Amino acid sequence: MKIISTNIGEARTLPFNGKEVTTGIFKFPVEEGIYLGAEDVVQDHVIDRRYHGGVDKACYLYSADHYEYWSKLYPDLEMPWGMFGENLTVEGLQEANVNIGDVFSIGEVIVQASQPRQPCFKLNFRFHDKDIVRKFVDAGFPGVYVRVLKGGHVSAGAEMKQLERKDSVSIQQVYRWIYASEFDPEVKRAINDPNIASSCHKDLLKRWGDFLD
Repeated sequence: MKIISTNIGEARTLPFNGKEVTTGIFKFPVEEGIYLGAEDVVQDHVIDRRYHGGVDKACYLYSADHYEYWSKLYPDLEMPWGMFGENLTVEGLQEANVNIGDVFSIGEVIVQASQPRQPCFKLNFRFHDKDIVRKFVDAGFPGVYVRVLKGGHVSAGAEMKQLERKDSVSIQQVYRWIYASEFDPEVKRAINDPNIASSCHKDLLKRWGDFLD
């Protein structure tokens, strides 16, 4: 895997449903690269820390491979790297091949996969489509949130290499369970995984807790 683009953004306040909403989703490439810290990307703007940033979600990765799918769905929309609010656009990243707890090096940085991204209405600001959240869920390309085990600078062109593979469930499978209509007993594997992000653990318990023994 390879880093195609490093992205950060400034906060913007925009009208939405009769009120003003501040968002940091407008991220764009920066040539100088970015610095990954323990709880966020330095100089990036994380607005709502209930859902972004913090130890479990210090950096968000999205696959460059998925842009073709979205470009076909929105042929008239310009799609710069960072379109999905990701800090790192990664060539070759596939959610089905990344397990919860997997550890990777990105140059000098070491990160650990913690959960899939769950979309919110703020994607509408970039796609100008009130149905984008449902389309994002249905597409099955959530991207990957990571913990930063060893911080440092990341530049475009850096290789992303797997250092440790966990015997756990994939990012893609966890994503499916969050939105599934039928209970799968295997969801217990994710709920009991010590490496899953606490917020994702809570969401899975909220969704499926009544079905657990």
